[in-house]
Amino acid sequence: MPNVASLANPAVFSRLAARALPWLTALAVGTLALGAWAAFFVAPPDYQQGDTARIMYVHVPAAWMASFVYATMCLAALGTLIWRHPLADAAQKAAAPLGAGFTFVCLATGSIWGRPMWGAWWVWDARLTSVLVLFLIYLGIVLLWQAIEDFSRAARAAAILTLVGAVNIPIVKFSVDWWNTLHQPSSVFRLGGPTVDGRMLWPLIAMGFGFLFLFLALHVAAVRNEILRRRLRRLTLRAADDSAPARPMVLEPAQ
Repeated sequence: MPNVASLANPAVFSRLAARALPWLTALAVGTLALGAWAAFFVAPPDYQQGDTARIMYVHVPAAWMASFVYATMCLAALGTLIWRHPLADAAQKAAAPLGAGFTFVCLATGSIWGRPMWGAWWVWDARLTSVLVLFLIYLGIVLLWQAIEDFSRAARAAAILTLVGAVNIPIVKFSVDWWNTLHQPSSVFRLGGPTVDGRMLWPLIAMGFGFLFLFLALHVAAVRNEILRRRLRRLTLRAADDSAPARPMVLEPAQ
């Protein structure tokens, strides 16, 4: 069993990822299935919104993951800038498209929810606007990785952009407390305990774990693929150098 420090070795990580992926995938499928079943057959309809409120079982976990993935990217960015570790680069690059996907799901389901509840697909609400900014930051990081061919330069640039963009995360979290918004205050993670009915709370938590395991499975697979992609690129460049014709030796005339 490798120690914790050896997990940072890309080769060791790849071997462990191959073993962990089936378990993570099974956990993701199982918890998502349980959460979806409970959301539709156990949780009661909301007393005001009716069955429309069931979209929260996708919307809310997606919102949680949008911030969680960005926090993961910030840790990886520190690993890039402080320790200059290639596994941190791969983890940061692999997480960005996943975070963008979760944020898009959050925005899309929020708009679907808001149309019958607020009478509009979109309003410039503080929470909505800050989540939209988060989505644009994710896209900027993804495009930055694509725009710079050199891995080390791209990793440093993406890490800096990630840490600068982290200022938006507390704005997303506390926007409902700092400004008058259409969104309700936090009702699950709060000091006084959850205010959600238990029959609604546990399906929501189950879906949250399902989204978490889904991210972990996709992220581990994406990091492993990134490691293999970089290894293939190195081998291709080495083979190209070995197959290049040798330059003829030019003898200088004797003086």
